[in-house]
Amino acid sequence: MTEAHENSQKIVAFLCNWCSYAGADRAGGAQLSWPANVHVIRVMCSGRVDPAFILEALHQGAGGVLVLACHPGDCHYKEGNYRAAQRMVLLKRMLARFQVEPARVRFDYVSASEGEKFARLANEMAQAIAPLGPLAMTT
Repeated sequence: MTEAHENSQKIVAFLCNWCSYAGADRAGGAQLSWPANVHVIRVMCSGRVDPAFILEALHQGAGGVLVLACHPGDCHYKEGNYRAAQRMVLLKRMLARFQVEPARVRFDYVSASEGEKFARLANEMAQAIAPLGPLAMTT
């Protein structure tokens, strides 16, 4: 496997502090497995994830980006997860115009008690991007 292809397998995962990060922690505590190529970035709220962060991750060579938020109605900051969901819809439309495969960016909800769901989503993301190879926009 070439270095470019190995880099294209990296997944940047933005996890909200209050729910999704705690869900990942629960998955680790339960010794559930997920790919080692998932690189977690802990943010206070999914609403803080600027689309520019996602674009930069892809530009820097990540094969995929996962944004996980609190479930609707459970956001510590009231509306952050709703804002994140709205931004993701717009970002995915923009990425489609640039012919970026939709599987490279995923948004979902994970609560603090859903360690199994976190592990499942991380594994699904890795399987989705594995056949895609490097993104054409990376240098």
